[in-house]
Amino acid sequence: MNLPNQITLTRLLLAIVFFALLSQFDIVTAPETWILDTCAILFMVAAMTDALDGYLARRNNQVTAFGRVLDPFVDKVLVCGAFVFLAGGNFRTEDGVQITHMKSWMVVLILGRELLVTGLRGFSEAKGAAFGANIYGKAKMMFQSGAIPVILFIIAHSKEPAADANRLAIQIIVWSTVIVTTLSMLPYLYQSKDILTQTDAS
Repeated sequence: MNLPNQITLTRLLLAIVFFALLSQFDIVTAPETWILDTCAILFMVAAMTDALDGYLARRNNQVTAFGRVLDPFVDKVLVCGAFVFLAGGNFRTEDGVQITHMKSWMVVLILGRELLVTGLRGFSEAKGAAFGANIYGKAKMMFQSGAIPVILFIIAHSKEPAADANRLAIQIIVWSTVIVTTLSMLPYLYQSKDILTQTDAS
């Protein structure tokens, strides 16, 4: 259990605290802004540890099989879990307005992208082909990691979260994140095309 893996486990702990705290927020019955502020800070700290553990693992030659499995798993739990919460009823007004503008189909699309890329990576590496993260995947992660705390901050510090200006800002953030997430899947599909088109001799 080296330092990079310990940092990854710390990120998982932060994710659990983030989810537990965010579940206490409700725009109708419990609209405490400190909850959203704290969650946004927790998420940013957790996201920063993602870059830190990878850097330390490479610098100190401490890349392990455990870390290669745990690191992306924790990332997906943190990010996808956050989007699930943002699409939940805690952010729906009495009038039925979803102030995060995160739709269920968007969450399904994001989850589907992550599952597909994870499956492609596992299949490709089992066939002996390298399948590392590329610049598009990193850009996707940056978009997602930035979108979540910004949305939380906008809602926390808006007197009227459902106002037109706030709605437009959040919609731009959400749609940009969904589009970038979807497009980031295409290079991985192209990278795997040769393996995917192979015929299984068995």
